[in-house]
Amino acid sequence: MIASKGERLYRRPHVDPLAALRTPGDPPWDVYLTGTVFLDIVFTGLDFAPVRGTESWARGMGSSPGGVANMATALARLGLRTSLAAAFGDDHYGEYCWDALEQGEGIDLTPSRTVPGWHSPVTVSMAYEGERTMVSHGHEPPPEETAPECPPHARAAVASLTPGVRAPWIAQAAGKGTRIFADVGWDDTGRWDLAGLADLEHCEAFLPNAAEAMRYTGADCPRAAAHALTEYVPLAVVTLGAQGAYAVDARTGETAEVPAIAVEAMDPTGAGDVFVAGFVAGTLAEWPLADRLAFAGLTAALSVQEFGGSLSAPGWSETAAWWRRVQSLEGQDPAALQRYAFLESLLPDEAVSPWPLRRAVPTIGFKRSA
Repeated sequence: MIASKGERLYRRPHVDPLAALRTPGDPPWDVYLTGTVFLDIVFTGLDFAPVRGTESWARGMGSSPGGVANMATALARLGLRTSLAAAFGDDHYGEYCWDALEQGEGIDLTPSRTVPGWHSPVTVSMAYEGERTMVSHGHEPPPEETAPECPPHARAAVASLTPGVRAPWIAQAAGKGTRIFADVGWDDTGRWDLAGLADLEHCEAFLPNAAEAMRYTGADCPRAAAHALTEYVPLAVVTLGAQGAYAVDARTGETAEVPAIAVEAMDPTGAGDVFVAGFVAGTLAEWPLADRLAFAGLTAALSVQEFGGSLSAPGWSETAAWWRRVQSLEGQDPAALQRYAFLESLLPDEAVSPWPLRRAVPTIGFKRSA
């Protein structure tokens, strides 16, 4: 494994991973996604889980857009033209999230709507012992304010599948040639029935974690689960936590496994979303399967060293800073370094002028200086 302490380097995103593939007839967007935007309030630096009847003080706190904003921001920071359909409250939280995504990250919010009288969903996340506990509150927006019936044309879309529920936009997007990448949450019904994930038939790739993959397939190990999933979807990617990730492409017969990068995690919120974003970027750029896994794992590892979900996502300059840093450290495994050598031709030059990425801050709503 490659170990690094992490290093911030704020630069304007200026790498287009799809530059060599773009043509005048391309769809206007690289990635489309829809879902719920939360206002995330994250507490870090807790020594243990909150204890009933006591007060716990956190050493760190951050606020940022969350929910589907995690994925949207991660995609945009990797240079992908990203369009998001979501409902936003007309409260201060909603205004902050809209501004952070549209103005701060350059995400297209044309399919999104501000809903009068609807308050923004909120999640409080507490990070400790490398894990997190979350408490959320919110209400469903009016049905007419959810995803548009006709999604915009895009190269790819990221969908979160819900057991027993079809999302009509997925079939519509796939029918236009959009490549669908899907993840899934924990099945609260306890059925773990792949037949209940009806929209999987429209997907190119499915990216569950190890526990989800084994429960859905009945396999006794995550690698066997990945192979079993290829009976339902062409490309299966199973995340293995601290062990990295494993992928199987049924179309080519190719498999790949890449170990995780050892980092000191401040906040794991949104790391799974950042992993998916990195994998989508590499897939659209037509990288080899192992390179896609390595890049996805790297972006996720960099994200856990910052507060919050969306605003912890790294850009290309952060990736470049990491690559140059690990090459300068003594005692690195040459084989592990070689695994990331593909980055050399992609990363920006250090001479580019710095530009600060937004990061999660304890309090939102401060007046901006002129």
